[in-house]
Amino acid sequence: MDYVSLVLSIALAVLLASKIFQGFRVVVWRPYSLTKRFKKQGVTGPSYTLLKGSLDEIKKLKKEANQIILDTNSNDIFQRVLPHYYAWSSKYGETFLYWHGTDPHVCISDAELAKQILSNKFGFYNKPPTKPELEKLAGKGLALVDGLDWVRHRRILNPAFSLDKLKAMVKRMVACSIPRFEEWKHQAELANGHFTNIEVNKEFQKLTADIIAHTAFGSSYIHGMEAFEAQRELQRWCSASSANVFIPGTQYLPTPSNLKIWKLDRKVKRSLSRIIESRLNSKSRGSGDEDCPYGDDLLGVMMAAMDPSQSDGNLKFQIDEILENCKTFFFAGHETTSNLLTWTMLMLSVHQEWQAKLRQEVLEECGMQIPDADKLAKLKLVNMVLLEVLRLYCPVIMLTREASEDMKLGNLMIPKHTHLTIPVVMIHRSKEYWGDDANEFNPLRFMNGISKAAKHPNALMGFSIGPRTCIGQNFAMLESKALLALILQRISFSISPDYKHAPTDNLTLQPQFGLPVIVKPLNI
Repeated sequence: MDYVSLVLSIALAVLLASKIFQGFRVVVWRPYSLTKRFKKQGVTGPSYTLLKGSLDEIKKLKKEANQIILDTNSNDIFQRVLPHYYAWSSKYGETFLYWHGTDPHVCISDAELAKQILSNKFGFYNKPPTKPELEKLAGKGLALVDGLDWVRHRRILNPAFSLDKLKAMVKRMVACSIPRFEEWKHQAELANGHFTNIEVNKEFQKLTADIIAHTAFGSSYIHGMEAFEAQRELQRWCSASSANVFIPGTQYLPTPSNLKIWKLDRKVKRSLSRIIESRLNSKSRGSGDEDCPYGDDLLGVMMAAMDPSQSDGNLKFQIDEILENCKTFFFAGHETTSNLLTWTMLMLSVHQEWQAKLRQEVLEECGMQIPDADKLAKLKLVNMVLLEVLRLYCPVIMLTREASEDMKLGNLMIPKHTHLTIPVVMIHRSKEYWGDDANEFNPLRFMNGISKAAKHPNALMGFSIGPRTCIGQNFAMLESKALLALILQRISFSISPDYKHAPTDNLTLQPQFGLPVIVKPLNI
């Protein structure tokens, strides 16, 4: 063997030994070491299994939970939607350690510690790396970027969600919604007995998709239908794979699931690219306002940040960043509101006395007129009900951050790269914060505002808290108020006997079997 071959062989052997050592450290040594470190701090949890961590137990508990049908009057959904957290918190205490593959996760259900994690402005607790399929679904836009990129994205996008812009959006929200609710009413009027069954979860998904398309992108559900339908299917794939071990590099293999995900992603990009191209063509024809040549909606704000003549030098977007943010807002912009409205319909169907109170408030403040932003601001009871629904049926049931350094959190030392999971659904049901009626529907707890509703001012985390609070929370609440007011003006509704109370985590909290309600017109 010549000298060069010998050197290459030694280098290859060293590289191979290094990779083996690195693999041993990640798969065996680190889990063993961290388990011991946390045990010394009084934090235990389910045992670590080579490569899989706690995933087998998670899958088993979730499979069992999916068979449970709850009483329609019960809001105690913790055991069904996060069964592993329910089991482990009962066995190991509210702070416990578990493993998602080789990644350590520590459950933090203390509201004060959760506030410290979510409110940190120094980059000590970042969003953890995202699975490739989830990134294709939600886009590597504002929701997923970190650090200086996040600061830049947020500053560019903030103007699109100003109070004045939101007020102007109400007309477009209402214009999209009235025909659908009139159709509900018409169907009931024509039916025998003057009532009909409507599956409102799917109805709200389509309607809120149409609204975000009109208000944020100057498009319509028809033009964005390909993107919405592809994202819906991508959501199912992401949900199904959430409890699987991710092996870096496998996203590039032409497996059946990857081929399907790639195809769906191409559909989303193709549809969104057409909307962006249409706006560019509109600008080139000079159809935009002089101050807002690309339009004054979300897409217009993003496209202006791409134009050197319109953008601040430090606040620029590239075309691919616009596309990724379009994914983010097409998905998140309708998903949160459709789920919030769905669960609100359930609560008002079960609690008819609250439906009557809200209808009276809407008719007193708005009559049968189309509500505008000023009238919606006067709907105090409606606001309280939406906040209570957000507490009991929060669309996002868990938040996750990753320690970027070894950190001191309360009495715990958190090693670098440890994931900190905040079970929102658990905190929202804590009797310590919300009292003995924590599982009851009681909107009056928000009579004096959010900060005084619980024993901790940050115990409600429906839109997260801190600097990464959801940029669209005011949009979602305004839209929910407007749509709820339009519904209450036209129809009464009650729960269908076909309904099965089975909330499930499909990346967001959804009714597993839909939500059929009985609709009756008010004038009959």
